[in-house]
Amino acid sequence: MKIQFNLQHALSASLLILLAGCSSQSLQQADNRHGPVSNTLTQAAVAPEQLLNRLTWGSNPSSLQALQAVGPDRYLDQQLRPRNAVLPAAIQAQIDSMTISRQSLPDLMRDLEARRLASEQQKGTDDTLRKEYQQELSRLSREAATRSLLRDTYSANQLQEQMDWFWMNHFNIHNGKANLRAMLGDFEEQAIRPHALGKFRDLLRATVLHPAMLRYLDNEHNAVNRINENYARELMELHTMGVNGGYTQKDVQELARVLTGLGINLSKDMPRMKPELEKIYVKQGLFEFSPPRHDFGDKQILGQTIKGRGMAELDEVLLLLSRQPATANFVSQKLATYFVSDTPSKALIDKMAQGFLQTDGDIAATLRIMFNSQEFIASLGKKFKDPLHYMLASVRLTYDGNTIINTGPMLNWLNMMGQQLNGRQTPDGYALNESAWASSGQMTVRFDIARAIAGGSPGLFRVDTPAAPPAAAMPATPGMQAAPAAQVTKPAVAAQMPQEKPPQPALAASPYVKSWSTKFSPATQTVLNQTRTAQEWNAIFLASPEMMHR
Repeated sequence: MKIQFNLQHALSASLLILLAGCSSQSLQQADNRHGPVSNTLTQAAVAPEQLLNRLTWGSNPSSLQALQAVGPDRYLDQQLRPRNAVLPAAIQAQIDSMTISRQSLPDLMRDLEARRLASEQQKGTDDTLRKEYQQELSRLSREAATRSLLRDTYSANQLQEQMDWFWMNHFNIHNGKANLRAMLGDFEEQAIRPHALGKFRDLLRATVLHPAMLRYLDNEHNAVNRINENYARELMELHTMGVNGGYTQKDVQELARVLTGLGINLSKDMPRMKPELEKIYVKQGLFEFSPPRHDFGDKQILGQTIKGRGMAELDEVLLLLSRQPATANFVSQKLATYFVSDTPSKALIDKMAQGFLQTDGDIAATLRIMFNSQEFIASLGKKFKDPLHYMLASVRLTYDGNTIINTGPMLNWLNMMGQQLNGRQTPDGYALNESAWASSGQMTVRFDIARAIAGGSPGLFRVDTPAAPPAAAMPATPGMQAAPAAQVTKPAVAAQMPQEKPPQPALAASPYVKSWSTKFSPATQTVLNQTRTAQEWNAIFLASPEMMHR
């Protein structure tokens, strides 16, 4: 591969070797949720930075201090059972100032609908209101992405934040459809976060009832005598049992009948219907179960009869799906792929699936089985980072203890690497394996990002940074998905004033980082020792094969 560098010419050949190594498959080198803390990780003497790189979005001195205070096994237990995390005051202030934090989803969507209707009245004469409406949708989408990145960077509950992204990806909703940009912040906040380490059935139900999912997969148009199977198919194929889970097309059709009547209603008033139907009408926020639109006939799903009686059918079916061995296997395999290996063993998946079924879908209990496995311990340092992991790990390490007031560069870096938050167009979510992200083009972009971060003040600490060129304008490269140009926007004004002297990276002077670097491969250490400035050392460290893995 060819990569252009502005560092010392003498380092170029070595850097190319290091970057080429990033795309290798790996570097060469049963409790229940409320049970006692094991000592598995302590006995294994796992390297703290490697364990932290797997349990968190990226190891840094702050997370090391938290781990050392209680030991690795107790730290894991705390991550699996998180308490409310107190964010730095300046970060919390940014989140509190957001529209999505101050306005309920029903009020927000009613306001937006009024703006949309007003723009429709001007259609053909003045395009101003339509543009303003679209800009507001994008602004709200950016708020949701910014809130996620701030929590990922600063929250002490790092495993919860990783699981928050994992489930947002599992129950993927693309932000480009209709007005979903305005709903995604609430979807994450109300449907995903409260259940990210809880019971899978509760998580599944929360996603089914959220208007963002009902709109994305067209179930708001699913009604008796006008069946739309789209959501039913994805609910079985992508959300629960998996494509080879043993269900049939007839099961999909019957599930679609169960889902009839589940939709969205912006009105505050109950629609007119027969008195007997009013008794089973349900309205929660924007979600509506409309009995006149529901198919009340009996259904046959996975060999079980579901008596037609309204919303109660849904809970019966979700319980049925969440307790299927195929669901336990599918979810366990996906978790193991995310946290352990692109090819986790059948033995590990079977053990996790068994725990999933025995605990009635307890996500934390399933994860505990995985984290205490020898396969997980042996995998530390070998799992290739997707773009989000790479970017967050670099920022968390380089600017630990500093207050980011502008996530614009972070959002643009994700666009450049092809993993924009909520940017996956298909409902399957982003790939979790190395081959999706280890192309030469991806490595080139990552090195450019490493240089930007290592150079100091890459726009994270001021609000007037111009946006990077749209990713869609860049040549397509294997393993990358260019984000739509419209999604790369100028940074929003933060709640804080920019710092007079933005913090400078101090990786080369950090005892933690220097100690960590001594465990790198001889090839990486040789290149680091050849650097002539702290900035060069920072860039080489962030672009090293070891920083590409977790």
